[in-house]
Amino acid sequence: MPVTNQEVAGHTFLRQMYDDSYFPDHVVDRGKAILLRLCGRMESEQPSDTESLYALSRAATEEFNLLDREFMAAGSEIETVAREWICDEFYFVASAYGFPEADAEELTAGRDG
Repeated sequence: MPVTNQEVAGHTFLRQMYDDSYFPDHVVDRGKAILLRLCGRMESEQPSDTESLYALSRAATEEFNLLDREFMAAGSEIETVAREWICDEFYFVASAYGFPEADAEELTAGRDG
């Protein structure tokens, strides 16, 4: 299901990772897909409060934790700077869907590392 939020539709997710050759594009594509699935869930489930939002973001964070294995298999990893970039994307999603007050760290509280 394509996202309908125009701010999200016009956003390039994980741009910094695509711009850095350390991160293989085919694996970054999978990270982008995780974020787009999160957006799809935001649109379909329409969380009414930050706790509902955090439940959705925790599930997406777990997907990123699993994705780190694919980065490692490709000779890369989700290291400190990449974790911050990913956290920024989670905050972008929260803001785009009406939760600018969301805590950026809480959005990815279950992340590894």
